[in-house]
Amino acid sequence: MSSWRILLTDGLQKAGKEILDFEASVDDRKGITAEELLSEINKYDAVIVRGRTKMTDKVIAQAKKIKVVGRCGVGVDNIDLKAAKENGITVVNAPGATTTSVAELTMGLIFSLAREIPRADAGMKKGEWLKKELVGVELDKKSLGIIGYGRIGSRIGKIAVSAGMQINAFDPFLTPETTQIDGGELLPFDEVITKSDFITIHTPLTETTRNLINDEVISKMKDGVFIICAARGGIIDEKALLDGLNSGKVAGAALDVYASEPPTNQELISHPKVISTPHIAGQTADAQKQASIDISTEVLAGLRGEKLRWKIV
Repeated sequence: MSSWRILLTDGLQKAGKEILDFEASVDDRKGITAEELLSEINKYDAVIVRGRTKMTDKVIAQAKKIKVVGRCGVGVDNIDLKAAKENGITVVNAPGATTTSVAELTMGLIFSLAREIPRADAGMKKGEWLKKELVGVELDKKSLGIIGYGRIGSRIGKIAVSAGMQINAFDPFLTPETTQIDGGELLPFDEVITKSDFITIHTPLTETTRNLINDEVISKMKDGVFIICAARGGIIDEKALLDGLNSGKVAGAALDVYASEPPTNQELISHPKVISTPHIAGQTADAQKQASIDISTEVLAGLRGEKLRWKIV
């Protein structure tokens, strides 16, 4: 065994821990506070985090020995990438493990919006028979706008096509000449938002995508549009979405992520046309096991100085 010490700040599945234990000394400090992390980070050669832990510039400045920061998942907006690069720290993630789980939850939210399944269930539990009130829409022949056509977006597209939906996809890193969209086409952003009956967002949170879905964008959408987001909080301007719901412009929204988590915008969460889930898109046993394996092998590869599959910086 090497002398590497690896810190786990948000826990890790058994399969990943076993891989790490074979080559390193691992400290599982699930729930470690920001203050504790700041004072203890200098003891470690690598750290593996999830979305809760914030690897700020202050933490990274104290990480004198850290060579690799691993994000067990996709989004790295909780890691100061600029500070990591300046301090010679490699940042890696596990982008592929949760693809199916996120895609399947997204499709579940789309079906739930179309048929008001949560409202129907809640009514039954309260002894209400809402049969005449619950008139939904079919997905067949409806258009699905997918903003961000990477691993997750393209997976959703394949599932949606099997439900008879037409795909309108936007991705700034793809071109129509090099990208084949089954059951649809790659379009400019403005065309996607104006042509689609349902719109689902699958981009990272960056300065470019922050509040990407705002008042102006919503005003260009079809009347009665449905909006879904299981990507990152902050991509949708929550006030703009609430205004759209209240005006009737937006027929319904399904959210798994929020600007602050747990969310503080209770007016939005409790809106009768909103389905909300607590950031569970990647929370399947299958996805979490694979993510733990992927990030553990990647962090160890980084410590060895080997070629990396998912290097961010």
